[in-house]
Amino acid sequence: MTENLNKLELKIGIKFKNKDLLVKSLIHKSHSNNENNEKLEFLGDRVLGLVFAKNLLKIYPNDKEGVIDKKFANLVNKRTCLLVAKKLELKKFITTGGSYKGLSRSDDKIISDGLEALLGAIFLDQGMQVAEKFILNIWGEFLEKSIETKIDAKTQLQEYSLKKFKTLPIYTIQKQSGPQHSPIFKVEVHIKNSKKCYASGTSKKNAQQNAAQKLLINLKLSK
Repeated sequence: MTENLNKLELKIGIKFKNKDLLVKSLIHKSHSNNENNEKLEFLGDRVLGLVFAKNLLKIYPNDKEGVIDKKFANLVNKRTCLLVAKKLELKKFITTGGSYKGLSRSDDKIISDGLEALLGAIFLDQGMQVAEKFILNIWGEFLEKSIETKIDAKTQLQEYSLKKFKTLPIYTIQKQSGPQHSPIFKVEVHIKNSKKCYASGTSKKNAQQNAAQKLLINLKLSK
């Protein structure tokens, strides 16, 4: 156990003052109902959110709230947390019990939750400054990618319609064609005082995005 903890400390570049916090951050509830990482995960999730909320506003002072929110969501979602956790090889250090022994199919959530618990432990042991530095460093490549984040057409149209008319865009499926295993959907969309626009796609979601994009172009709002 001690050797494992030392390896993790070397990997994250942080020497814990209180080793019990580090140990607890790596214990899944399947191993212990009382001494597990759930509360640290809760805390770590908030620390992660605060760090990126603060830094995204600093990095992108001219971006609209909707754009920043999209970047924020991409940085703190479970998928990104999982990628960061895998980079740290966190799976090797997490303790599970019972049916979770060995970690397999259900390990993605356990590992990403474990990362948030680790962040909570770092915050309690080292303070916000060290936690923030660690997060910005380990999330570096994802923060760089956030520069490319754009609001999708449906979101952009929704924001415009709500702001201008206080109503949501209306999407209607006009037609479904093609074989059952590979359907094509035709969708109509309009907002208040707009013409109707039509587009097709290989899924309802895809067709709605394409229709929204057409309407944005028609309204001269496309980015």
